[in-house]
Amino acid sequence: MDNFKMQREDYTDPACPFCTDAYQKEPPARKIPTSRILEKLDDFLNRNDYSGSERLLQYWLQEAILGQDLRGEFQLRNELMGLYRKLGKKAEALENAARASELIREAGLDGTVGAGTAYINIATVQKAFGMSEDALPLYEKAQEIYESYLKPNDTMLAGLYNNMALALVDLKQYSRARQCYEKALAIVSKAEGGEPLVAATYLNLANLVEAEHGLLDGAEEIEKMIALARINLDKPNIAHDGTHAFYCEKCAPTFSYYGHFSYAEELQERARRIYARN
Repeated sequence: MDNFKMQREDYTDPACPFCTDAYQKEPPARKIPTSRILEKLDDFLNRNDYSGSERLLQYWLQEAILGQDLRGEFQLRNELMGLYRKLGKKAEALENAARASELIREAGLDGTVGAGTAYINIATVQKAFGMSEDALPLYEKAQEIYESYLKPNDTMLAGLYNNMALALVDLKQYSRARQCYEKALAIVSKAEGGEPLVAATYLNLANLVEAEHGLLDGAEEIEKMIALARINLDKPNIAHDGTHAFYCEKCAPTFSYYGHFSYAEELQERARRIYARN
């Protein structure tokens, strides 16, 4: 990773020295530049720089709170809960998830696609920390919203189905989980650049087969899923970008778990090369 550092102009807006906002006890709502923040966040994530990501999000979170920008705060809480989930920081992830849930009502977002996305993010945090029973109703709320407002081929639906299925497997609802994975595959297999998501879904299906039938009885189907996942990760002419690197890292442990050690290491090395290049 290169010595990439934020400059002050990357995270502060020009301010008038005669502005009186700072002296007011209740400053007016002041929106944060969410689009620019998310672009900068992508820069950090493409470098696998989680520390930089956290600093960026925490800085702007305080700005959103001070500026009473509820929707800006809502966006940042969603990003932070996902980041802390990846880092295994349970308390921080759950804290941001709880506040995001409150902001759905406070910011007037009930019933919107944004609320549905927050429900997925909150549920995924809960699932990651062993709370799948609490997560499932939130996935179901998100499903109701998404299926009402999104097109049937929207990849956001595929993300919902994949994450919901993981919780269903935890709860031993295998038939429902398989249906969710099949819905996800129907979407991502037709999406441009969807190969990494297809691969991840096949690996999730392999885990489902093991959970339902065991390693021995499910061996043949598991190997079929593994082979299909590998085909999709290795397709020629797919973009080797930050997203691909993320999925290489995400998929590698599953390949290793099922005995494909050399391929797992190949994926990890592929991810390292992509992050170094970015």
